[in-house]
Amino acid sequence: MFDDLRTISMLDWLENDLLLIVESCQLASSDASFRRYFRIKTPDGSFVIMDAPPDKENIGAFISVADLLTKIHVNVPIIYQQNIEEGYLLLEDFGSLCFLDQLTIDNASELYASAFDALLIIQSQTSLEHCGLPSYNSALLQRELGIFEDWFLNESLDVSVPDQLWTNLCELLINSALEQPQVCVHRDYHSRNLMFLTDDSPGIIDFQDAVMGPITYDLVSLLRDCYISWSPELIAQWRSDYYQRLVALELIAVTPEQFKRWFDLMGLQRHLKAIGIFSRLHLRDGKSTYLNDIPRTLNYVLTVCDEYPELSAFSEFLLEQVVPAYEIYRQSHLS
Repeated sequence: MFDDLRTISMLDWLENDLLLIVESCQLASSDASFRRYFRIKTPDGSFVIMDAPPDKENIGAFISVADLLTKIHVNVPIIYQQNIEEGYLLLEDFGSLCFLDQLTIDNASELYASAFDALLIIQSQTSLEHCGLPSYNSALLQRELGIFEDWFLNESLDVSVPDQLWTNLCELLINSALEQPQVCVHRDYHSRNLMFLTDDSPGIIDFQDAVMGPITYDLVSLLRDCYISWSPELIAQWRSDYYQRLVALELIAVTPEQFKRWFDLMGLQRHLKAIGIFSRLHLRDGKSTYLNDIPRTLNYVLTVCDEYPELSAFSEFLLEQVVPAYEIYRQSHLS
């Protein structure tokens, strides 16, 4: 079946400690972290096992955020059993169909409606005082931007960004993020982490990195998804509709123009980080399929930079130095 030591240890826990009869065990997915997920079949049904090596993953964060979201009636997997010492969880099986597998132009509004509903619950019903989540502070935002500089510009392209240009950009993006109302932020609220279910869809996964942070973060993650793209007109309509719902709940009190600016700049921060992570996954972890998602993500960056005068210098840097270097890199790595 599997012969690596962690999988053998996992099966030993399932069969000898939990006394489950494991009829089959298959790798369900491995994500951008060190976690793996297995789907097991038993006489009692199907389950998913999270394998999160304790020296590399914080399984406690997954458990605490799952509890937080369950209490506000957001659909996250039930944790049936836990082995914190070895880093295994026995979870409810949401199946293998995520939104990305199902989305088309014809059903997108319907599917996203359920995602908007769940997101609104997360943002409006999570207690800031009692959630225990870390803050998406300046230091964390800066570290994330550094992933773009280190892994994409320096390591992948051998391009250096001028210090003052980079400082100005980071200051602009971080200040915009911190001036927004702070809510519970999933941090990876997109089409691969929303599971398509017959009842109570979406099932929400990969929430262990949740923080208290900017109110536009998860919305832009969903609408300017690194794995699927929509027309600017459709994104504007969805953003406007969600803005109206936030206003109605008194979660924000800004103009639509200010909300759009927050949305755009937050997306820019997130997409720069994502490009850096995709590069790191290729260079450090050998997960090169993520290189295919850089063009879409870089296009989001270029589009936003073109729209704001204060980003003109960074836009010029991207167009004159980064894009040509990236095209050469892309031809050599994606051919």
